[in-house]
Amino acid sequence: MRLNHFIGIFLVLFFIVIAPWTGQAREDQYESLKKFSQVIHLIEDNYVHEKDREYLLQGAIEGMLQKLDPHSSYLSLEELKMMQEDFSGEFGGIGIQIGMRDNQLVVIAPIEDTPAHKAGLQPGDMILEINSKSTQGMSLTDAVRLIRGPKGEPVELTILSAEDNKPRKVEIVRDTIPVHSVRLQELEPGYVQLRITDFKGNTTEDIQDELRKYSADNDLKGIILDLRNNPGGLLDQAVSVSDLFLDRGLIVYTQGRDERQRKDYNASRRSVDVSTPMIVLINAGSASASEIVAGALQDQKRALVIGENTFGKGSVQSIIPLSDGSAIKLTIAIYYTPGGRSIQAEGIAPDLRIPFQARVSSDDPQHPALRESELQMHLRNPDAKDKELKDVSEEVREILDNDNQLRMSLEIIKSMPTIKELTHKQ
Repeated sequence: MRLNHFIGIFLVLFFIVIAPWTGQAREDQYESLKKFSQVIHLIEDNYVHEKDREYLLQGAIEGMLQKLDPHSSYLSLEELKMMQEDFSGEFGGIGIQIGMRDNQLVVIAPIEDTPAHKAGLQPGDMILEINSKSTQGMSLTDAVRLIRGPKGEPVELTILSAEDNKPRKVEIVRDTIPVHSVRLQELEPGYVQLRITDFKGNTTEDIQDELRKYSADNDLKGIILDLRNNPGGLLDQAVSVSDLFLDRGLIVYTQGRDERQRKDYNASRRSVDVSTPMIVLINAGSASASEIVAGALQDQKRALVIGENTFGKGSVQSIIPLSDGSAIKLTIAIYYTPGGRSIQAEGIAPDLRIPFQARVSSDDPQHPALRESELQMHLRNPDAKDKELKDVSEEVREILDNDNQLRMSLEIIKSMPTIKELTHKQ
């Protein structure tokens, strides 16, 4: 009776709203609601295990949202709290962004310096099982709930990588995943790698702090903004990060179903704007907010984009609270770059495509195994300045030797002022 009463009230309100519709439309809607009511009664009366009505309605809501797209979902109170922790606090987990591809749970990107990253998980890896539980048909929120847990406790994932012939089991010990998402590394005097692992509530502020500290003692000549394996995050942070490097023009715009729902996000001239030459590094693990930044700097001709095509997550989700404190995450719009390109399912293509190559071989003509300067007791160049004689640390040398994309970006950005000067002379 309770359900019939609910359906009756809903139908009265429903008919008031759709009064201008045709009689056929009203009839079709009534039949759909009638079928919904019938299915619930059949389950209540005949299913092998007793299920209460609240459970069934909850499942109906979840299924309805899952049918829309991979990013729309129902968020319980616990799940909503987990999402808020992602952007503003610390949580126990392995540090991984996951998504759905062809109904299969996949790794979008591991977050740098987290257990997932150290365990060797890569973008595109399929997660077949979590603690021996199959992920077939599993929702994203259920997968997140199983992967997260107290620091120090292990979780076992069954992984299938593109290069593997068969699945492998990987045990990863959970840790506290920090909110800090920015790291600056000097590659050569004046040239830095600015690594953003994801876009959290304090990302823009952290970038400003890192650049301010470095510039206090160094002449900043070039920035390599590394967005590889950055799964995204907050839209407002993607906009404010882009605004740090732009003094005018469109950064991104979103377009909903109604043409009047377009919203533009523009850069403004500020005292904190950074005009240093830039390169942006991207790959298949760069998604969402990182694609917004790459697309904005590329379309505005502010930076050279290098690497591989990005993930292509170009839809906008809004968290809409419900009366009981839970919420729904609903896709409401699509992102577009300043040039009008949709990121969705296409991603950002680099200006210069450089596939990743992990290790430099000894016969690589671009990077000889040994140089005169590396020989013991070598003669120093008498004309060299002291700062230019500064040795690259072993840590940086190893990073560059293992990362051809970063190494080539460094060589290119060092040439940028010369290229710009020659172009102007012509």
